This record gives sequence, C-alpha cells and structure tokens, in this order.
Amino acid sequence: MSNDGVNEGRRRFLTAATSVVGAVGAVGAAVPFVGSWNPSAKAKAAGAPVKANLANIEPGQMIVVEWRGKPVYVVRRTAESIANLEKMNDKVRDPESNEPQQPEYVKGVGRTIPGKEEFVILLGLCTHLGCAPMYRPEVGAADLGGAEWLGGFFCPCHGSKFDLAGRVLKGVPAPINLEVPPHTYDTDTVITIGVDQEA
Repeated sequence: MSNDGVNEGRRRFLTAATSVVGAVGAVGAAVPFVGSWNPSAKAKAAGAPVKANLANIEPGQMIVVEWRGKPVYVVRRTAESIANLEKMNDKVRDPESNEPQQPEYVKGVGRTIPGKEEFVILLGLCTHLGCAPMYRPEVGAADLGGAEWLGGFFCPCHGSKFDLAGRVLKGVPAPINLEVPPHTYDTDTVITIGVDQEA
C-alpha cells in the first residue's frame, strides 16, 4: 500500500479543532477555580456593616454588638461620667486621642462624634494582647484604685485600665487607647458600625 502524501488541509483542521477544544476545556476548568477566590456569602456577611439600636440603652448601660467577629462596646454614658473624662486627662497616655486608632471624626477627650457625646463606640479588645476588657462604670471601685477610679474598662488578663472614653491609663501594659471602629448615625437612635461618618 502506498502513501499518496499528507493531506495538509486535514492536518490544519485537526490541529485547530484540537486547540479550540483544549482552550474551551481549560477555560471550563479555570472558571470554578477562579470563582473560589471570591469570598463566600458567609465571609461577606461577617465583614458587612451592622446596625445597633440605641433607643433602649439606659444611661450607664453597655451593649455588645458583633462586627467582623469582634465585640463592639456601645456605652451610653451618664452626664457625670462625661464630666469625669476631663479629670482623667493627667492619668491617661493620650488625652486628646492623637494616636491613629480611631477615625478623624472622633478625636478629642470624649472620642465621640460631635453632638453625640452620650454614646461611645469601642472595639472590645484590649490593645495589649486582645483580651476583652470588662465594663466597670462604678466610681471608686476599691479593687481598681478606689477614689482614683472614675469608671471605665478593666482588662482581667494583664490589668490594663481604660477610662469611659476607652483611653488607656498610664502605667499599664496596654500601649494605646481602645480602637474606635468606623461608625455613623443613621438616626438619633440607630448607628451603623463599619461605615464612616460623612463630613
């Protein structure tokens, strides 16, 4: 049997067809792989902003809201505790909150959005090693310094203390103030944590 020669047209067709099928297969295999790089619905929800209703929080009371898997303390301060913040200025490391662990719109002694001084919103993680500080609003607590203690947060892990604005006291392990997460007021009684306040 003799070989009459190679059919070049057929060879080009088979090469092109094989290349197209291979490319389609590669794209088909890559689509789910690339899709797996996107965050899941659960991951998207975990990082999403959360709302908190402030209407039922009594003066001196705190609620805890979860945002990004972390506790956020929402504290409604009393008029007395707001007045006591100025008295703490010489006892805290960063009295005017100049260190960058809060948004620009909450700087100052109270660390709140101007006009909303009654409520303070803080990330409930100690800045030393990440323990959850306890809310201790009682003035003069004997175990926290007696008359020197004007209310605030106490970290039971290593003894760090923070005032009711989340400012760290001098002489404790925590290096900086409690973090203030981005937040905005939707109404006078509803906040969204995770969204910056508009200027």
